[in-house]
Amino acid sequence: MHTQSSFGNGVKTAALLGLLSALILIAGGIFGGSQGLIIALFIALAMNAFSYFFSEKLALRSMKAYPVTEVEQPRLYAIVNELAQANHMPMPALYLSPTQAPNAFATGRNPRHAAVCCTEGIMAMMDDRELRGVLGHEISHVHNRDILISSVAGTLAAVIVYIAHFAQFAAIFGGMGGNNRNSNDGGIFGVLALAILGPIAATLVQLAISRNREFQADASGARVTGDPLALASALRKLERGTQAAPLAQTAQLAPTSSLMIANPFHGGGVGKLFSTHPPMDERIKRLEAMAGQPLV
Repeated sequence: MHTQSSFGNGVKTAALLGLLSALILIAGGIFGGSQGLIIALFIALAMNAFSYFFSEKLALRSMKAYPVTEVEQPRLYAIVNELAQANHMPMPALYLSPTQAPNAFATGRNPRHAAVCCTEGIMAMMDDRELRGVLGHEISHVHNRDILISSVAGTLAAVIVYIAHFAQFAAIFGGMGGNNRNSNDGGIFGVLALAILGPIAATLVQLAISRNREFQADASGARVTGDPLALASALRKLERGTQAAPLAQTAQLAPTSSLMIANPFHGGGVGKLFSTHPPMDERIKRLEAMAGQPLV
């Protein structure tokens, strides 16, 4: 069951990433013909390379995280070490973020270059069982290479948004950049459609990828700890804690927020529709359902 679920999840994610890549090619073609297509491909490759090598440092820096050792944080070290061994992966580097807003995230391009970061707030809020559930979720993200997948998805979506911005300037100033002399007879409508619909489509696909991986990390983490109800309990506390002490929504924190186990910003009304995280009640419901089934 676990293998089939992981395989199905991988296929869905690959299809969604493929859709994002296709959107880049279409956007490049609409905006600038063959030249626009080449530019779009170059931007995508360059940004993916940057994301691959530097996403870990950027995420930790955005939370002002500092490294901790086994001596400084024996509780955190013991839980992460146990879970890393259970997943047959190297021990990740450990970090704490000096904020009372409860949250945690994992980052790094692969298990050998991974880091797990908890806020000081979550360390104070969770008991050992709940903290183990949270860290099981984060270790699963590392094991499944979700951090890289999320970074690539974010990068591809950003490329589409950038091209759409260029298309807006093209529509305003008449610089289509294409080779068609009849661009005024319909080409302008393609550029306008790209400028309006491109970012929306990219955002929706990126959200689908992020939510899909969160559900999978919940399930994988629950299986590794053997205690889905512990994570369910932790998620309830996190929902209350993040609403009571949300982080300020800044451009610097935006990319890191999608890595966190709970949405760190105050999400209400229409904002919930565009959250990188699935609804907390749905996550808890799925975990509670797992508690009555064999964890295989």
